[in-house]
Amino acid sequence: MASNIRMATRLLTSRTTVALKSLSTPLVVRALPKPTLAPRFASRFLHTAKPPAKDVFAPLDSFPRRHNGSGEQAMSAMLKTVGVKSVDDLIAKTVPSSIRAAKTLALDNGYPERELLKRLKAIASKNKVYRTYIGMGYTDTVVPNVILRNVMENPGWYTQYTPYQAEISQGRLESLLNYQTMVTDLTGMEIANASLLDEGTAAGEAMVMCFTASRNKKKSFFVDENCHPQTIEVLRTRAEGFGINVIVGNYKSFDFESAQKDISGVLIQYPANDGIVIDYQEFTERIHKLGGQVVCATDLLALTMLKPPGEFGADIVLGNSQRFGVPLGYGGPHAAFFACTKDNARRMPGRIVGVSKDATGKKALRLALQTREQHIRREKATSNICTAQALLANMAAMYAVYHGPEGIKQIAQRVHNLTTILSEGIRRAGHTIKNDTFFDTLTIEVTDGSDSVIKRAVDNGINLRRINETTVGVTLDETVTRKDLEDLLKVFSVEGAVPDVSTLAAELAISENKPAQSFPDNLARTSKYLEHQIFNSYRSETEMLRYIHYLQSKDLSLTHSMIPLGSCTMKLNATTEMIPVTWPEFGSIHPFAPADQVEGYKIMLDELSQDLAVITGFDQVSLQPNSGAQGEYAGLRTIKAYHESRGESQRDVCLIPISAHGTNPASAAMAGMKVVIVNCTPNGNLDLDDLKAKAEKHKEKLSAVMVTYPSTFGVFEDGIKDLCDIIHSNGGQVYMDGANMNAQIGLCSPGEIGADVCHLNLHKTFCIPHGGGGPGMGPIGVKSHLAPFLPGHPLVKTGGGKAIGPISAAPFGSASILPISWAYVKLMGGKGITEATEQAILNANYMRSRLQDHYKVLYTNENGMCAHEFILDIRPFGATAGIEAIDVAKRLQDYGFHSPTMSWPVANTLMIEPTESESKAELDRFCDAMISIREEIRAVEEGKQPKVGNVLKNSPHPLDRLMVDEWKESYSREQAAYPKAWLKERKFWPSVSRIDDAYGDRNLVCSCPPISDYQ
Repeated sequence: MASNIRMATRLLTSRTTVALKSLSTPLVVRALPKPTLAPRFASRFLHTAKPPAKDVFAPLDSFPRRHNGSGEQAMSAMLKTVGVKSVDDLIAKTVPSSIRAAKTLALDNGYPERELLKRLKAIASKNKVYRTYIGMGYTDTVVPNVILRNVMENPGWYTQYTPYQAEISQGRLESLLNYQTMVTDLTGMEIANASLLDEGTAAGEAMVMCFTASRNKKKSFFVDENCHPQTIEVLRTRAEGFGINVIVGNYKSFDFESAQKDISGVLIQYPANDGIVIDYQEFTERIHKLGGQVVCATDLLALTMLKPPGEFGADIVLGNSQRFGVPLGYGGPHAAFFACTKDNARRMPGRIVGVSKDATGKKALRLALQTREQHIRREKATSNICTAQALLANMAAMYAVYHGPEGIKQIAQRVHNLTTILSEGIRRAGHTIKNDTFFDTLTIEVTDGSDSVIKRAVDNGINLRRINETTVGVTLDETVTRKDLEDLLKVFSVEGAVPDVSTLAAELAISENKPAQSFPDNLARTSKYLEHQIFNSYRSETEMLRYIHYLQSKDLSLTHSMIPLGSCTMKLNATTEMIPVTWPEFGSIHPFAPADQVEGYKIMLDELSQDLAVITGFDQVSLQPNSGAQGEYAGLRTIKAYHESRGESQRDVCLIPISAHGTNPASAAMAGMKVVIVNCTPNGNLDLDDLKAKAEKHKEKLSAVMVTYPSTFGVFEDGIKDLCDIIHSNGGQVYMDGANMNAQIGLCSPGEIGADVCHLNLHKTFCIPHGGGGPGMGPIGVKSHLAPFLPGHPLVKTGGGKAIGPISAAPFGSASILPISWAYVKLMGGKGITEATEQAILNANYMRSRLQDHYKVLYTNENGMCAHEFILDIRPFGATAGIEAIDVAKRLQDYGFHSPTMSWPVANTLMIEPTESESKAELDRFCDAMISIREEIRAVEEGKQPKVGNVLKNSPHPLDRLMVDEWKESYSREQAAYPKAWLKERKFWPSVSRIDDAYGDRNLVCSCPPISDYQ
């Protein structure tokens, strides 16, 4: 054996290609033809013919070979199937030479995994994790370890896709329904959605809802000055595109009667930014009499003790659920909650989980109503929201399930007790508490000035909120201990002894039997909440663990099989990339922490920005947008601000291809632009003649074009540079949608092609997990002339000198997940990340080649090649067999696969994107499934199976349907469950039969039904 290994080593270090059939038998050596692979691939694998690295001390944990799914031998077979000689030949036939990069990416060489984590730990250690009581909608929290390990750090939860295929998403749908129930219970409202991006943008959505409810006639929206400042500024940014006038003032003194004809709604904070708890009952009644709606931003934990907004007449209630077990994370990701009255339900943005039934009448969950309204209404949509914060909403829901109503109330009461004790100690130290009512926040007028107390606090590792020269704020949370309280009192004690906290509690008569209440009795909560059995069943960690895994077992994720969604890029979310997310050095930082405490974040964010600028060919990058749709909106607002700075505010026309993602026209409309649709040619390419004609027609008003590249149809169009020239010659800017960036990196770049701005979906191309429907990140890169207009922030400097207002509530969006993308780029390096792009294109063309004899492939280039994705046409089967795309999608569930993107961008088609991370074996498994399904369709076409009641129409087939006593179908149980032999060894079972979507919309139920309904 040893001699065999030595012989193999000598052969591998020569330039002779070898085949080692078995080292347990006599070694057989055979010369092979010269490899046809591109030279750049030769050193990627240990079994290559090229000599290994000469440095014998080099680490072996090379990351690209782990990220990319196939090795040299598999790639050689795929290239042969595609009909090309090499990867270089493939790229030459796929990517137009006119845009191909002339040089390699100027990025670091790929780090080995261990070295990468060591370096990032050193960077993270530069962050100072202080005890932080800044508040303003963000508080520290205790993440239950059973949730941290089994949800947040669990690929069975974070690699799921948005639950559009509900039959294989029942677990996360149940958890999101728990979330909605939690929100409606605590807020006292009638209906809630499954989360939004953050509190600030949720307020923006509420403002637009009020505006549209007034039929766009009432163009003013009042915001109380005691709302969080970041929320106020996000509202101002959002209002501009709709022509809404945001009035910031004092809700008590403003003359609403004089302005009643123009005010569509008001926003109040409860408790307010300064901590005061206000009775808004009379104010709400006043606004309703004047014909306006009341929007209330609030705190879920406070609502366990305070009268809920629904009980004093609020129409819309929103806030941040972060303190329900989600780390601070320097501002995100956090799930915003959003609830409203049933009168507003049809206008509510985002995703709503609803209760429906399946084909057998069994209760089943699904996404309901206007879940993707921007795809239906396009430029008439009032929201471009296409994502949510599902993973974080699930964490918050699990927090409520784990603690239950009594546990959450105890946490809230403890926070309030400690705040009451602290307030008395601060008064005795000679300072003034300015808010006479409170839940967890004190506004303190300091006798010796705010700077002195803040310095003492920092010296003791504590962050307070500086309000002005004489005033500071303190917000307590569930992490506060007795020692923390003592240290805070020391900070505020200028002279003399620090009062003993136990003595203070005794003198205030605060005890377990007599808790504090620092607000009026009429504002104390009397109504019950979280009474559903789900919130009263799982108190032990054993039971909670089982519940989490029970839900996880119902959901298909990347832990089971490939998720071949076109345009969604479901690729490897590597463990090494994920590990830093839950480090306290990243997770325990407040978004408004002082700059000298976030040096590690600054280094990491700066390096990521620089790397993304290199990759995209742009000059500067903003990391603020916390979703792809937010990136679109930010990019268009930046373009608009640029035109206005040049005295060309009339430029408001945005050209958008008819094939564009639905968020494109919705984003343009939100940015205050008028959408003009550009046609596509029959082969799927953008119609450049139509583009040119419309650009010239609107020359004086042309603002931008939005174009996806490669195209939405999965093809590199040769006319992309011509498009840029046409738009620029007519005074416009080119916005490139980065949804398909996974086909560009290292081969071409938006900046070099001619784009002025491009957003990047970090949750696609740059490996941030989709999280079952969120989080996402959508930073934008821009050319230098647009850089001064990138998004700013009222509390942390982010934008240029002419920055537009903030797009998101936190200055760097969902900052705590950015280490994932930073790590991906650093691990891959310039060479590795280019190879990933090439393999993504190879994988797509391999699948196209295997399937094109069975299905019609739409839209390839003149060489018959696709980019990183391709479209299969299911439309012909409607006439021949009565089979639609949805039937193929549901049947794929029986084969253990998630459907490709269905009916977009072309109705009744399937768009497939394999990514680079899937192996040839997995690609073959999926192709075999699709070919098998084609044979099942053929059986219907040939009359061997009926058009109604065949195996596709009845799919998917859960176990309970297969276990019926009498099987009456025209096909066997075995064909239903095990159409391919490998399914007998590894089978993922759908939880329910096909769901009745129409029934769910007609009978809208969006909170937990009784458990008996599921039995």
